[in-house]
Parts: sequence; structure tokens; C-alpha cells
Amino acid sequence: MIKTLLAAACLMAVCALFTGCGKKKIIGELTVINYGEYLDPDMLDLFTEETGIKINYEEALTPEEMYTKYSSGAIKYDLVCTSDYMMQKMIKDGEFLQIPWDQMEYKDNIGKKYYEYAAMFDEGNKYCLPYFWGTLGILYNTKKVSKPVDSWDVLFNGEYSGEIIMQNSMRDTFMVALKYLGYSINTTNPDEIRAAYDLLIKQKSQVQAYLVDEARDEVVAGNAVMAVIYSGEAYLGHEYNNDLAYVIPKEGSNVWFDCWAITKNCENTEYAAKFLDFLCREDVAAANFEYIYYSTPNTKVIEGLDEEDRENESLVPSEDATKNCEVCLQAPDDITALMNDLWKKLKSE
Repeated sequence: MIKTLLAAACLMAVCALFTGCGKKKIIGELTVINYGEYLDPDMLDLFTEETGIKINYEEALTPEEMYTKYSSGAIKYDLVCTSDYMMQKMIKDGEFLQIPWDQMEYKDNIGKKYYEYAAMFDEGNKYCLPYFWGTLGILYNTKKVSKPVDSWDVLFNGEYSGEIIMQNSMRDTFMVALKYLGYSINTTNPDEIRAAYDLLIKQKSQVQAYLVDEARDEVVAGNAVMAVIYSGEAYLGHEYNNDLAYVIPKEGSNVWFDCWAITKNCENTEYAAKFLDFLCREDVAAANFEYIYYSTPNTKVIEGLDEEDRENESLVPSEDATKNCEVCLQAPDDITALMNDLWKKLKSE
């Protein structure tokens, strides 16, 4: 079903671009910023052909880079896509306008539970439209472990010393230790942060490397037995190597959300709402899902998946698998400073 929807959407875009059918005069523009390769570019062309609204598309690698570009004021962005904790910060700073939900026909294609997750950093669901989401877990080679992995303990018990890759990310690596110790990933208790650091220091001799995108490739190639990795990367890893499996450890993990929001600089919220509604439409959301293969909050797209994909924890995590998971929130300045200091010590020792 998804591939049929994608083909239809692409056919519409090709028709408009090359034969002129349905082509509209440009009536306005929107400037948006998103992560790299995080939206099917054909959908931008399709939106312009359907509405006459041109999209000026900018990219950023991280939430921090997005924020730097946004706050510099060099470009006036109408819409931004960024991660949960950065959304929380920007809402607190008054950077967003409320989404005119009454102008959006397809908003209910986003499942209720995803709006509930988003409400953890966007109280009342005023500012954020969930776009993609996922988890952080362990990608491992089923042929190289003594039994199926179900706990963060496998990263700390010494059984796979030298065969472990951790995330080269302060929040993500501290999250693993905090959840293993039974603490919240959003703790504001300095003693709990220091306990997580002590655990990570003890673990360090067992860690082969601290990596980000390369972590998946190392496990795929057989250079490591397991890696802490994002669910979307885990899905691609399994596509390359069928011996790989992904698990959300039973102690819980981080559920992350990337969302769209309308900035306070936007001068035409009607156009912005059209773009957000377009992203919620089933055929468009399906095209973006096929392009990215991260978990989608669009229930219409989920319903169109085949049984194998619906049962894949890296694409559609079960309620049971995520019951102990938390959304990462913006930490207070003193906790962030403490974690930064301890992270630098961890990496230097």
C-alpha cells in the first residue's frame, strides 16, 4: 500500500514538472529548516505544484546547529523541524506561534499517543507537530552473543569487553547508565549523575569506541558485537545484515521525537499550516517514511505496513517495549554543566 501511495505521489510530481498539468503560479514562499536527508525532496516539488507556495529549504546536522542558524537571524525561518528538548527550550523562550489546528484537515492522521508524548515538552499540544520518532537501544549480532539481549547489563558485565560501541553523545551515553541504575534520564539529582559517571568510568576499558553514525556500520561489518544506536539506524543495519537484531532494554530508554513548529517570524501562518497539513497527508507521510525509514507517528501509514514491518521493533516499537521509556527534556543549567564536565573527564581519562 505504501509503495502504491508513493508511486502516485511521485507520478503527480512528475506530471506537474514535465507536462505542466496542474502547475500553479507561485503565490508565496516559506523558508524551512530541517535535518539533512529528512524529507523526500519530491514532496517539496509536489507541495509547490499543488499550492503555488515555494519552499526555500535549509538543512542542519544537529538541533544545536539548527538553533545557531535560527538565532543568528541571518535567515528568517517560517518553520523549523528539531528535537524534543530543543523544542522545549524554544517554546520556553517564546520562539513559536501556536499552530492553527483548525486549518488542518489531516492532523488526526497523527496518532493520539504521539500527541500525548509531545505534550511532555509541549504542554497542551500548542506548538509542535510530531514528524518522526524512535528509540535508543542496542543493535547486536545474534550469532555472536550467548543469549538474546534484553538488558543494558550486557554493556557493563564484562562478557563482551572490547566488542561494545557506545554513543559519542553526552546525553545518550549518560542515559544508558542512568536507566541501568534505575534513575530517570531527566534526573536533576547531582548524586545520580555522578553515580552514572562512576559506572561509565568502570565500563570504559570494555568500550571499543564512542561513535555516532559509524556505530551501525561497525556492527554490520562484524567489527563489533553490539552498539548503542538509534532505531532508524538499527533498521538499516538489519537490512544490510540479517544476523543483526535490535532491542529496547527492559530497564527502559529514551523515546525521542522530532517535530515541526511555526516560528514567531512567520508572516503567513495560513501557508505554514498548509505545509504542516500536507506533511500529515497519508501519501506524503508514506513517501517521507519510505525515504527515511524512521518510525512514523502517522497511523494511516502504519496501517499500510506489511506484517513484518509492523512487528519490527525498530520501526513500530510495541507498547510493552516502550513502557519504561522517557522523553528527554531540557536539563537545568547546573545539571547540564555537571554532565558536560563529567563527560569531558570520561572522554579524556
